[in-house]
Amino acid sequence: MKVVLIGSPVGQSLSPRMQNAAFAERGLDWHYEALEVAPDELEDVVRGLEGGANITAPYKRDVAQIVGAALPSVNTLVVRNDRIEAFSTDAAILEGLEFERPAIIGDGGAAAAFRAALPDARVFSRRGEWPPDVADCDLVVNATPLKNQVLVDMGAGQTLVDLPYPDSATAAVGRAAGARVLGGLEVLVAQGAASFELWTGVPAPVEVMRRAVGLPRAESDNSG
Repeated sequence: MKVVLIGSPVGQSLSPRMQNAAFAERGLDWHYEALEVAPDELEDVVRGLEGGANITAPYKRDVAQIVGAALPSVNTLVVRNDRIEAFSTDAAILEGLEFERPAIIGDGGAAAAFRAALPDARVFSRRGEWPPDVADCDLVVNATPLKNQVLVDMGAGQTLVDLPYPDSATAAVGRAAGARVLGGLEVLVAQGAASFELWTGVPAPVEVMRRAVGLPRAESDNSG
């Protein structure tokens, strides 16, 4: 069974390495590959899926519209009984986190997924409220692709979920100041594990997936 990553660009994605390691660990005859897709090819590629797909920038909102999803943004498609089912696992990293005053930075497809998961979050974007002021927030989601610009200053008692990988400048500064930082690779593994389970119906080998992208063993994970 083939699963693809749909986006542009996709050449630097670690998802193929991570998901193929997971399929091998579970003994599944599945294969994952990155697929560079032009805008005029998008709908035909989606309609022709075999087992499923991940969706990345810039197509998360577009694919949601193509498949008629109730969600504003999707990153996972599952083909089941000749039907395409749409999901978003982008916000899976939030599971188990404790927070009361969340904020989201960004307005793209990933930001839309976090906004759906955090409807009470304060939202900062260049087309809305800017610059971000997160002094009173205990959770901040950096859902932008910006790696070299420090978007906010954070410190002890705050948690940053930082989507870019490797670490952005925002993550580096926050970590140095004592903030808890869940970086882009942590986010990738969380959403990837959730997608894996949607496609296959079996538990994801999270530790194998972590090793595949160069992360150390999780302190409380027993799913290896």
